[in-house]
Amino acid sequence: MELIKKVFDAVLVIQPAAFEDHRGYFFESYSEEKLAKIGLNEKFTQDNESLSTQKGVLRGLHFQTPPYAQGKLVRVTKGAVYDVVLDIRTNSESYGQHFGYELNETNKTMIYIPPGFAHGFVTLQENTIFNYKCTNNYNKTSEGGIIWDDPTLNIDWQVEIPILSDKDKTNEPFDSFKSLF
Repeated sequence: MELIKKVFDAVLVIQPAAFEDHRGYFFESYSEEKLAKIGLNEKFTQDNESLSTQKGVLRGLHFQTPPYAQGKLVRVTKGAVYDVVLDIRTNSESYGQHFGYELNETNKTMIYIPPGFAHGFVTLQENTIFNYKCTNNYNKTSEGGIIWDDPTLNIDWQVEIPILSDKDKTNEPFDSFKSLF
């Protein structure tokens, strides 16, 4: 595994080594030892997977507040997404800044998003499968969200009209958001 870049001093973009031949491919999607060598020493407690059957499904911007804050190691196993990370750490120089990156089944790239960041993605293909390894178990009372189209954030989600859940349509505006990080 190779660290491609570090964003906001905390978010890691990781490229696993993939081996391909006429039969297909093989790669290690998780190796505690290899991740530790690039600076990721987290204990993961929960795996999640989502299927988005349509192009343009937007999920986010989500986070879990302390004491149930989660780090997430994310990747796409089928399809493609535009993945977005938003810094919500109040003492950070990059507070309120975001970073976006395409994850897809071909590049196999992963992103580690530590606690203190909101996360979201939009599907770029139909039938996209997205996987998360989380450092803490989900807790409904600790979930939070920032509205996806907040004008102060000016995130280019790369879709005209996203498909949203009712919950994501009512997330909080960034200007009124009070971070616990």
